Amino acid sequence: MQVCIHRGTQEVGGTCIEIESAGRRIVLDVGLPLEADDSEVSLPHVKGFRTQDPSLLAVVISHPHQDHYGLAKYLLPDTPMIMGAAAERILKAASVFTPAGVTFQQVRHLEHRVPLSVGPFTLTPFLNDHSAYDAYSLLIEADGQRVFYSGDFRGHGRKVKIFQQFLKNPPTGIDVLLMEGTTIGRVSAAKQFPAERDLEACFLERMRKTPGLVLVWTSAQNIDRLVTMFKACKKSGRQLVIDMYTAEILRVTWNPKLPQATWEGIKVFLPQSQKRQIIKARLFTLAERYKASRIYPEQLAAEASRSVMLFRPSMGRDLEKAACLNGAHVIYSLWPGYLKRKEQRPFLEWVERHHIPLTHCHTSGHASLSDLQAFAQAINPKMLVPIHSFETKRFKEFFNHVEQKEDGQWWDVS
Repeated sequence: MQVCIHRGTQEVGGTCIEIESAGRRIVLDVGLPLEADDSEVSLPHVKGFRTQDPSLLAVVISHPHQDHYGLAKYLLPDTPMIMGAAAERILKAASVFTPAGVTFQQVRHLEHRVPLSVGPFTLTPFLNDHSAYDAYSLLIEADGQRVFYSGDFRGHGRKVKIFQQFLKNPPTGIDVLLMEGTTIGRVSAAKQFPAERDLEACFLERMRKTPGLVLVWTSAQNIDRLVTMFKACKKSGRQLVIDMYTAEILRVTWNPKLPQATWEGIKVFLPQSQKRQIIKARLFTLAERYKASRIYPEQLAAEASRSVMLFRPSMGRDLEKAACLNGAHVIYSLWPGYLKRKEQRPFLEWVERHHIPLTHCHTSGHASLSDLQAFAQAINPKMLVPIHSFETKRFKEFFNHVEQKEDGQWWDVS
């Protein structure tokens, strides 16, 4: 096998890895770089991305985060795709509400530890504990060689048992491990992240102390965090208010154990921005699906003190018109670095204008250094190639058999 990391050896996000065997190729992820929007970045120069090339057998999406799939919408429409079934449904559902969504024509699905044949390659996916739903690591076999791609993972989420099972029963005989290191250099090497289950206490405390509406700004696709919110709501005696986009994301997971709009204690709010998108796409049956669970703007003020609302800044005008912000509190549940960006100044000004206090309750979607080390030790590769990190040069401080590569460099698996 030969490997070329087109993007990812020097940065978090934008991941794109091409693997070749016997003149045939697969690509792992085609992500949008973290510090860019898709108007600033072009597709990597891979044969088959811009014009037809039968040697490109498939593009594999490890999980539905934009830094791993964000440029996929620019691929040729009939490009063969491989991803988790729920990941495909989530991206399709998102396409109604956001430009970040995408629909594919030809898709094969990944299943936990079930091998999949793609030309000369055998792909075996391993379900990951990650903040994205339906996220996988991948074992790629060809030419008698074995490459393992970590994707994005952690060991402190609600699927921690999956991580622990992997450490007990990892794939063996790995020639090359392509491993993410998002948190290296971002936090202290000794730092341990709060467990997702422990984060519930942070939410619960704020819900109990807030006299008005609790607004939680987090990703609608962070399913673990939505579960945390719902559990805290139940304990606090509050109802959870989700927008219609989030209701659709939860529905298309097809997981009956996850909170759903039909459950007692959950209401669905339709912001004006989403209402316009539904009308434009004439998807009135989608809105009808949630009729029994709806909460309307004129009800929000009366329901504020017993409600927790999934929030994003685009909903600010809706809430102002509903006059439901008296005594409100914002829980910010995303990476804190985002708030330092200039595009978030309007949100911070909005919070200050309405005298709304802000609390940070969050944990990382990525592995701590100790979990990265446990992962690498369990796999015990002949070579570890750092990816998905701004500090790939530091991997040799923490791991064995490290060999750093450059973007665009082809190299042999040996």
